[in-house]
Amino acid sequence: MLARDDKRRWAGIRRPHPISRGTLPRRAAHLLTAFHPAAHPAADERSVGYHGWRVAAASSACVLVSFASLFVYTFAIFLKPLAIEFGWSREAVSAAFGIAALAVAACSPPLGWLLDRYPARRVILPCLTVFGCAFASLGLLTRHLWHLYAIFLILGIVGNGTAHLAYSRVLTTWFQARRGVAFSILLGGGAVGAMVLPPIAEALIRATGWRASFAILGACGLFIGLPCGWFVVERSRAIRSAAAPSSGVSVRDGVRSRVFWIIVAELFLISVSQNGAVTHLAALLTDRGVAAGKAALAVSAMGGAILAGRLFTGWLLDRYFAPRVAVCLFALSALGTFLLAGARSFQVGIGAAALIGFGMGGEGDVTPYLLSRYFGLRSFSTLYGFTWTAYAIAGAIGPVIMGRAFDATGSYRVLLMQLAGMTLAAAALMLLLPRYKTTFVASEVQETL
Repeated sequence: MLARDDKRRWAGIRRPHPISRGTLPRRAAHLLTAFHPAAHPAADERSVGYHGWRVAAASSACVLVSFASLFVYTFAIFLKPLAIEFGWSREAVSAAFGIAALAVAACSPPLGWLLDRYPARRVILPCLTVFGCAFASLGLLTRHLWHLYAIFLILGIVGNGTAHLAYSRVLTTWFQARRGVAFSILLGGGAVGAMVLPPIAEALIRATGWRASFAILGACGLFIGLPCGWFVVERSRAIRSAAAPSSGVSVRDGVRSRVFWIIVAELFLISVSQNGAVTHLAALLTDRGVAAGKAALAVSAMGGAILAGRLFTGWLLDRYFAPRVAVCLFALSALGTFLLAGARSFQVGIGAAALIGFGMGGEGDVTPYLLSRYFGLRSFSTLYGFTWTAYAIAGAIGPVIMGRAFDATGSYRVLLMQLAGMTLAAAALMLLLPRYKTTFVASEVQETL
């Protein structure tokens, strides 16, 4: 009787649905998605409320105080004060920039490998910390040249962990239709840095001296970079193990591709020209009678042009074939380099700087965009790291040969005309690139749904 009553009692209770194999992992993945902050973006990346735009903004703020901005765009301002203070030649000071660039070249592929396999914050936050502290320590520089080289070596080792490479992979997980605009926002942080940091550095040097200026700027890197870096998170990173692997080619297939080496070659040519011009722009103009404040303003104008170039190029990349866009950008940069070779006034100098900056800004958008379209996301950061190796090696060469040309002849004119020709050669290489592989584009859309 008791057993029969128990059966009646339990008959009215709804039994749990049996769990089939694989159901629990799927339900766990859905729960992780529900509670993960990066998993609640608006459905449409064209929406202002889309969470990816916040990630892009945070990434842009980090780039503002990164190696690619704080280090690169203030170097030209500190070059002459360091040379005068310690009696070093410009070639010797420029060699420090070359050491940092070579360190970036060596460390970019390993950093890219880490970014393809681990959450970006695990790479970004330590690199930002080391970078800010090392930059601030330049205020304690001694007259031993090896001291300068050692600090620049450290800055180069962590450099791309603070720069575009670290954040591009994150944004590719958030954006497909608006990827060009997202990259332009990311790189726009560096452009803002190029616009505001040179005059700030110049004003700080006048007010407090170069030692305190290094310390202040390094502290800014820490106080801005670390809080913003915390918000840089991949889309659905918490459920990455439950998702399908990213589409695209392997590292081995990528580096064996003719397309990859065309991109590497054009980057090398562009980097020699751009980094040579950027690092010696202020010194070149002051040598030709332009006041130091106006020379810093020309560097700032280059930053404004970089920002405009990046934003406009991002809009173009979402609408037109990227290699054709790059040809126009590189042609403008070549024209600016040619004008800079003969610049004798502030007006010509600032115009040349603006043309170089516009082309330079666009190039920063084009490279990660091309890599994501031609090779997909599977090995994106590693391949991007290899292109940064080429860019950084060339970036080490450009400033050094500019310094050597000045020390040997007292002028930059002939070399700048040669660099303009190299920029045109890079533009011609872009005409050799084929159409994108549409299979990568389609699979990326499926992964982001």
